Amino acid sequence: MAEQPKTHHAALTRVVAANGLILKMLALVGLLYLFILSITLLGAAFKMLGSDVANAIMQATANPLVGVAIGILATSVIQSSSTTTSVIVGMVGSGTLSLQAAVPMIMGSNIGTSVTNTLVSLFHLQRRSEFKAAFTGGIVHDFFNICSVIVLLPLQIYFNVVGFSAEWVEHALGGSSGLDFKSPLKVITKPVADGVLSVLGDNGWLGAIVALILLFVALRFIVKVIKSLVLVKVERFFQRYIFRTPVLGFVLGIFLTVLVQSSSITTSLVIPLIGAGVLTLTQVYPYMLGANIGTTITAFMASLATGSHSAVAVAFAHLTFNCYGIAIFWPLKRVPIWLSMRMADLAMKSKLIPLIYLAIVFYAIPLLVITLG
Repeated sequence: MAEQPKTHHAALTRVVAANGLILKMLALVGLLYLFILSITLLGAAFKMLGSDVANAIMQATANPLVGVAIGILATSVIQSSSTTTSVIVGMVGSGTLSLQAAVPMIMGSNIGTSVTNTLVSLFHLQRRSEFKAAFTGGIVHDFFNICSVIVLLPLQIYFNVVGFSAEWVEHALGGSSGLDFKSPLKVITKPVADGVLSVLGDNGWLGAIVALILLFVALRFIVKVIKSLVLVKVERFFQRYIFRTPVLGFVLGIFLTVLVQSSSITTSLVIPLIGAGVLTLTQVYPYMLGANIGTTITAFMASLATGSHSAVAVAFAHLTFNCYGIAIFWPLKRVPIWLSMRMADLAMKSKLIPLIYLAIVFYAIPLLVITLG
């Protein structure tokens, strides 16, 4: 008879777990709708603001260096390249921002998103034996993105390499007229977005603020819900298995980032394992490159909500930029790895150096460029 209560308890536990899973899946669907709604609302709000605001933004981002700096600073502050790129896609979809001005901002957001894994590495600061490895692992992603921008930004400025490639892919997939489609997502979100704007008195600025709040909240909770569904099992996987090949690590980086919609989380996840000596920098490097590819899916989701050719091209620009960077700095991986190791050697001399590095790279330099630009 003693076994019967145990059986009932186990059955009850399974029912509760199943109900919890269903609720999380329903929450995820609702949050995805909120995310698409925020993009639609943002585009409608910018259109309502008119050509004067569009011209002001175009002039502010006409300098590509300023565009990069805006991308770095915005992403470093909110610690989410998904949010930054989604806003950029929404602006391009509404005609507020050109594709050519958007590409440097996308490049900057790639640098800014790596601030999170660098911050995570600082938690090892008190454990000197772990800190050097953790900090090196944290900043190798920084240096990959920085090196990619240093090489590709001049090519983009003078030859529009990333923009041309993105437009070519967009046209190739959709024929001579590009990706012609009427977004079903826009059909279910536009009436709601119009309703929200009507409630706000058709005020474009208020609409943009509400859209940004909805976007931030949606992405924040999407990541939390998916994290609760996926990452516990992933952490166990990391603890049990070493990446067998670079390609496996690369694919895992893509797959996991697509699942959790945050390259910041997937790259930060491995920092403690590098610090503990479970994984090596060489093993983790391809995984971080894969995370850069995986994070581009958010821009595609945002672009589909706009139904705009230019917005879809921006999503492809995000992808092609990362592909070019990987094509260059995977074979030349010694460059970012060497730079991160030298920086880690310097950081071992004083606890202030990693803090100064963070402040200068992610905040001071971008602010200075924006101010002077």
